Amino acid sequence: AIVVGAGFTGLYMLHRLRQAGLTTRLYEAGDGIGGTWYWNRYPGAACDIESLEYSYSFDEALQQEWKWSSRFARQPEILEYMNHVADRFDLRRDIQLDTRVTSAVFDESACVWRIATHRGDAVSARYCVMATGCLSTPKPIEYPGAERFRGRLLRTQAWPREGVDFTGLRVGVVGTGSTAIQCIPIIAAQARQLTVFQRTPNFSIPAGNGPMDPDYERRTKANYQALRAIERDSDVGICARLPPDTRRAMDVSAEEREAEYERRWAAGGLYFYCSFVDLMTDKQANDTVTAFVQRKIREKIKDPALAELLVPTDYPFGAKRICADTGYYETFNQPHVRLVDVKRAPIREITEQGLRVGDEEHTFDAIVFATGFDAMTGTLMNLDIRGRGGVQFADCWQHGPRNLYGLMTAGFPNMFMTTGPGSPSVLYNMVLGNEYHVDWIMDCIEYLDRHGCRTIEPTPAAEAAWRRTVDDIGRQTLFGNASSWYMGDNVPGKPRVVLPYLGGFRAYKKTCDEEAARGYPNFALT
Repeated sequence: AIVVGAGFTGLYMLHRLRQAGLTTRLYEAGDGIGGTWYWNRYPGAACDIESLEYSYSFDEALQQEWKWSSRFARQPEILEYMNHVADRFDLRRDIQLDTRVTSAVFDESACVWRIATHRGDAVSARYCVMATGCLSTPKPIEYPGAERFRGRLLRTQAWPREGVDFTGLRVGVVGTGSTAIQCIPIIAAQARQLTVFQRTPNFSIPAGNGPMDPDYERRTKANYQALRAIERDSDVGICARLPPDTRRAMDVSAEEREAEYERRWAAGGLYFYCSFVDLMTDKQANDTVTAFVQRKIREKIKDPALAELLVPTDYPFGAKRICADTGYYETFNQPHVRLVDVKRAPIREITEQGLRVGDEEHTFDAIVFATGFDAMTGTLMNLDIRGRGGVQFADCWQHGPRNLYGLMTAGFPNMFMTTGPGSPSVLYNMVLGNEYHVDWIMDCIEYLDRHGCRTIEPTPAAEAAWRRTVDDIGRQTLFGNASSWYMGDNVPGKPRVVLPYLGGFRAYKKTCDEEAARGYPNFALT
């Protein structure tokens, strides 16, 4: 087998493949392992799921021995953890770093994938697993003139390893998504002047981060097995501190709703997202949580006019990725921090001195672009992948992703993807979601071996039916009421389709488990 990508998925995939006796090679473009947590080193980079839950569950000794220093781990600690895992399970001997896969071509006569890399490697394998991640291809800077800027131009997804000192500098930050919301307070603490360019405001919940509570850690670890079982049978994969509420928002009194929102707001992080079961399917219910969060944001900002710019008002809470912050809104109360609304006056170009926005030129010593990713499809679309008959993978997905369960695409036998479009993916605890996909793939490979099968791929009819299912469920939610990367809206020219499966992880897992138990009836096996 060949595995592409050394993030959380790739490492566990390599471990499981080797356990099953498959000769395996993992290729990683970076010069270190870690995937997302290798590339994203910007100031304040941290997970928005608690450390004790955003971690591997496949090995109990690993769960017990690793000690997290904080409730929400920051990037350096997550990267340290992943390196520990690579060493603990002796994974490095089968990982080739600083090696970018340039093509993957299916050889029909031999039933193998032929892989080429930028280093000149030419290898073949029966199976190819694309563990390339959902947020791994940054959007290009969409404004002309980057080469003219005389200051320092920085991108959050390729942050200098040595870090950046903004002390005394005039800094511009373009973007107000999850990444920007994490780094803006830290940059503001250093910069002489900070200007933030916002096109669309985002809802952000206080993270409530802090040192790990030893008693909380002890209780969680004593109950890890039961906790993980509950997480795997939930829709979001987090429940250690507060289980998801199973009530409907309008079935309780206004006072009870307010109390529940307050309780979860105080708990911090994405637990707030689980306040009631119907927030993303019932507009009346969503209106109550949207109004609550809008009020909370306004309370943090001294200038009412500024607050109106920072408060989202034209889409439902949760329809865009919810952010978790530490002092983000309060940062704008500082006199040296300015917010510029680029929806009113768009950025026109990057100049020698800074940015031209409308008719005004802003001068900077450094500009930070936190403008997001070509999410969920970008990486696979940009690879030269060719299946049966030399068909290009990118051509198959040009009108939107086409696959079954977010795991495989018809015409590309024995090529698996993990947490891809058509799966719950980014709306579930990603580490546990990746573990589930790896285990499903391994069960599939072992089934093929037991039954003497050489290849597996979805049938086109099943693939089309799954696309309809994903779309139909999406239309029953409020996600389509916002312009977001969940829908592909953030990349010009990208088809607008529902990318993640929005029916919840429990229903998804049941579907995939039944598929395997019935002998893969929606797949063609040879």
